[in-house]
Amino acid sequence: MSQTGLGSQVRADGYAAHVRLPRLLTLLTALCAWSSLSGLSVSRAAIPSGDWTTFDYSAQRSGAGPVRTGITAGNLHRLRRLVVRIPGTVDSSAVELAGVRIGGAVRDIGIVTTSYGRTLALDLKSGRILWDFSPPSVGRLQGGPQVTTASPVIDPNRRYVYVASPDGFVHKLAVASGRQLWKTRVTFDAQREKLAGALNIADGELIVVTNGYDGDAPPYQGHVVTIRLGSGRITHVFNALCSNITTLIDPPSKCGASDAGIWGRPGSVVQPGTGDILIATGNGPFNGRTNWGDSVLELSPSLRLLHNWTPADQAQLNSGDMDLGSTEPALLPILHGPPLAVQGGKTGILSLLNLNRLDGRRAPAAARLGGALQSIAGPGRTDIFSQPAVWRSSDGRIFVYVTSGAGTSAYQLTSGNRLRVAWQSDQGGTSPVLAGGLLYVYNENQGVLNVYRPVSGRVLATLPAAPGHWNSPIVVGGRIILPVGNDNDHLSTGEVMIYHLPGV
Repeated sequence: MSQTGLGSQVRADGYAAHVRLPRLLTLLTALCAWSSLSGLSVSRAAIPSGDWTTFDYSAQRSGAGPVRTGITAGNLHRLRRLVVRIPGTVDSSAVELAGVRIGGAVRDIGIVTTSYGRTLALDLKSGRILWDFSPPSVGRLQGGPQVTTASPVIDPNRRYVYVASPDGFVHKLAVASGRQLWKTRVTFDAQREKLAGALNIADGELIVVTNGYDGDAPPYQGHVVTIRLGSGRITHVFNALCSNITTLIDPPSKCGASDAGIWGRPGSVVQPGTGDILIATGNGPFNGRTNWGDSVLELSPSLRLLHNWTPADQAQLNSGDMDLGSTEPALLPILHGPPLAVQGGKTGILSLLNLNRLDGRRAPAAARLGGALQSIAGPGRTDIFSQPAVWRSSDGRIFVYVTSGAGTSAYQLTSGNRLRVAWQSDQGGTSPVLAGGLLYVYNENQGVLNVYRPVSGRVLATLPAAPGHWNSPIVVGGRIILPVGNDNDHLSTGEVMIYHLPGV
């Protein structure tokens, strides 16, 4: 069946996901299956509603979402797929709000931003586009290489959403209508400085990062910008090169150094408690004073540089195009001892870092190299472009899930503060998420969404999707929302997959 609504095209599929069923079904499962076959919907009250307001669910970017989603190992086979065709490619992740009043009705909505900066609010039940915000630059940039892959972020008050456009601006929009309240420029050379990493919010401020485009055409500098949510006023700027300059560099050529982009999928990682911000930079010069290429940097909420970790082979990383910052630090819950983080990169090596002693000592940021607690191979020893997911199991064990184009690996943190491989799969993917006790990994090359048991690595379902690039799923309220497609195709159309339980 198909239907059309407000410019969207929607296709509803009934399909058999590749799911291994238990030999014996419980009475409840049998009754649910009977109700589905009888055309009766699942009780909505039995499915917990909730919000997914930012990339990887939280400002700390753990990838661990709601404990309960309504989707379980026992009902994965009952999921149905809604394919929503939209005017653009969403090469990022969606955000979601439950129970929002739009157009006189209360709805669950998903919000996505296309590669050319159109932001759409979707009714998650029907797939209809409820509103469409298009900045004036869309017509000029459509079909060209200047794009954004930044995921939006929703204000804690649920009334506003903040989005990026490839013309170098971020925008505050009303959730109810898509009306723009303010826009703020975060780069003076949007043709060279790209908004790739997801937007983030902490302490009443929006956090935005920049990087360069493919080919690293100079000059550009990776930088972090904080903006007041209410006014849209820039409060602080940290430049990864020429960090002695604390404003946007206008033009970027005034710096005299180029690169050190911040382009990992999360954009920024906020540490709980302190509000300190972690970022990782890509290829660029390093001197331990003003230039911080290929480094993990810890910044205060006011963007003062506190500490750095710079690998001993920084010069080789820079010269070999082996960006450390192809991903961002993944924060681990404290098990025994100090707070820890895991950092990947294009080398395919994971480094375990002590956040109290990033470079092996408590001294401020400096030119010292090395200091990691452990180095361990990532999946397939190849480029890591995804953000790891971190999860504490019900029995207190801590797992880190890392994906690459070559596979998916689960690592367990031991009592000695070391990582060991718990399981491995040759199925690769983008940034994984944990929700409702299940691990979701989108294999962008094969165009499928794999669902795993997170402790054993057993595949429970392989859901049909379509090929993609940076896209990753969110799982909440009885639904999985997964944009697909690749911004490098420069298309004006795209698709969002919505997998849902019957009646949701």
